[in-house]
Amino acid sequence: MALWEHSASELSRMIAAREVAPSEVMAAHLDRIEAVNGAVNAVISLRDREALMAEARAADDAPRQGWLHGLPFAVKDLCATKGLRTTWGSPLFKDFVPTSDNLLAARMRAVGAIFIGKTNTPEWGHGSHSFNPVFGVTRNPYDLSRTAGGSSGGAAAGLAARMLPVADGSDMMGSLRNPAAFCNVYGFRPSWGLVPADAEGDTHLATLATEGPMGRTVEDVARLLQVQAGINPEVPFGRAPGDFLAGLQGASLKGKRIGWLADWGGAYAMEPGILDLCAAALAKMEAMGAIVEVLPPPFPAEKLWSSWTTLRAMLNAGGFKAIYDQPDKRAQLKVETLWEIEQGRTLSAQAVYEASVIRSRHYAHMARLFQTYDAIALPSAQVWPFPTDWRWPQEINGRAMDTYHRWMEVVIPVSLIGLPALSLPVGFGAQGLPMGMQLAGPLGADAAILAMGQAWHEATDWPGQRPPKLA
Repeated sequence: MALWEHSASELSRMIAAREVAPSEVMAAHLDRIEAVNGAVNAVISLRDREALMAEARAADDAPRQGWLHGLPFAVKDLCATKGLRTTWGSPLFKDFVPTSDNLLAARMRAVGAIFIGKTNTPEWGHGSHSFNPVFGVTRNPYDLSRTAGGSSGGAAAGLAARMLPVADGSDMMGSLRNPAAFCNVYGFRPSWGLVPADAEGDTHLATLATEGPMGRTVEDVARLLQVQAGINPEVPFGRAPGDFLAGLQGASLKGKRIGWLADWGGAYAMEPGILDLCAAALAKMEAMGAIVEVLPPPFPAEKLWSSWTTLRAMLNAGGFKAIYDQPDKRAQLKVETLWEIEQGRTLSAQAVYEASVIRSRHYAHMARLFQTYDAIALPSAQVWPFPTDWRWPQEINGRAMDTYHRWMEVVIPVSLIGLPALSLPVGFGAQGLPMGMQLAGPLGADAAILAMGQAWHEATDWPGQRPPKLA
């Protein structure tokens, strides 16, 4: 078994036991990147091989810093990294090299990760298709003519293609879950506040997006979350981290109550085969001892969409104001980003208030639901991985998508209220393309959702059972 085929946790244990050296792990992954990244384009801004090997050799005999000690790591290109180009996929920042790490990068570096480069993302993370004018498009390792999703598309594709042992991502509108589903890996959106942001810009109203972990095993996801989580005293609403690993031992679905929300009563258009695949996964969960019940929509989908688009537009208009106000820079923004900003610029304070009220009522409804159910289940995506030359799906089953992100609407019930959600691989469709299913729980139930995911992984291990066929 090649070193690049092992999980991050396995490699960490092997390094700790001195069965393998970080320099050997680094060389194996750099060889793998050289072999397959040209076709996939997941890892970008790759550093010089000799410099990376020198760092890895230094780690061979250095005191162990943490569980990522000596492991190669590519950070999502929306996360600032000291001395390593960070572009946000934008031509405005194509040559930008930060002088410091942001909080997430600093935490991962502190436990021994060796940053080899970045992972590709859509420009500004807008949209679930990872293409931009700086680095081009990331392709799906299971079908190079198809998208890897986004905005953590480079991370998901890099994991699936075995170029990376574990990866970070971020999620506002499914960016940890959608690409995980498209690439047959795990993506976990933590409870909002568990993985804190940096103390920049607004940190009181901006509660829709979070960073989180991705991996080919749930253990890797839980271990990386253990590193990423932890209160930033300069940012409000933080959640103290728990032990995300303890519950993985002996994990079981027996007696767990899961509410299946499917297509939200028909509100969310789904391409053929997606609901069937998720239903088959839930049937297997029932065979494992779970209690699965079909639920009606707990809240009107259109109200959730109205709240989501209002709050998202408000945040984009505020966050991008300095760039938008400069015509030369505004001209270099992608059309979808411009649309987001311009939607936000026309909002009234009353509209934002009403959107927040909807969010508040949805949260209350879901809190009552979780008094009965341990988790809810939804598909992770409404479409199969689509051709890379599309900007976004224009329709689903003849239903027109009226915005560039409407085809991702199924992630909104989780994102709007900051619930923890794990995208689980659930198999492949008729065209041989992967799909995933969201398992979401109440705020703070991160460890419990990960434990349910571990039970599923032990029973199925889709990433291990069906890796992509690349060079």
